[in-house]
Amino acid sequence: MRHLFYFLIFTFAFFSCNPKLSNGLRKNDLKKDVLIETSMGTMVVRLSDSTPLHRDNFLKLVKQHFYDSVLFHRVINHFMIQAGDPDSKRAVTGKQLGEGGPGYTVPAEFRSALFHKKGVIAAARTGDDVNPQKASSGSQFYIVQGKVFTEAGLDSVETYRLKGRKLPAEHRAVYKTLGGTPHLDQGYTVFGELVSGFEVLDSIAAVPTSGRQAGDRPLKDVRIIKMSLVKRK
Repeated sequence: MRHLFYFLIFTFAFFSCNPKLSNGLRKNDLKKDVLIETSMGTMVVRLSDSTPLHRDNFLKLVKQHFYDSVLFHRVINHFMIQAGDPDSKRAVTGKQLGEGGPGYTVPAEFRSALFHKKGVIAAARTGDDVNPQKASSGSQFYIVQGKVFTEAGLDSVETYRLKGRKLPAEHRAVYKTLGGTPHLDQGYTVFGELVSGFEVLDSIAAVPTSGRQAGDRPLKDVRIIKMSLVKRK
């Protein structure tokens, strides 16, 4: 009986300090990282508190095991790796993917401090012609690999891809050293970044794929075995 008493006291204290939020998450979940275990290694993502809608949605899906067994169904070397389509879990070889999701979208959360440097996680979405509000897919995401740019290359991006919009000097400095995909800035919601696993990102990005006309699907499946919440280091 004494052991039961102490267990109940501990349980009450734990949940009192870690209350359940209205979206089903617990307060402590918001301060955890996401471990992505793939068939090619592990990556750890830290979500941004400045994009709470995307943060909470991603955490909720991780806790529901939504991402367990999905494929990186679209991979483009020196650009990004994309996953999150639930239809990919049991997809036959060669099938084009990318249309699946949880049945809802997430409102865009563009933040000037969050840009497409290498290693960030961002939300995929449908095109501007059918999605002028730039709402995000409820589940599909990509992790940026990108490339390193020169000054001239960034000038060209500003002129031809960003229609004259200037990149902040501090962002240009990162694009010239770490690299990324600057033409996507303020068009897709960035909501976190890798804290480890850059070598896994590069390995996945380099796998042979079906090519653009066939959806850029890896010829050999690259699978997310599971995602889980882990304590920040």
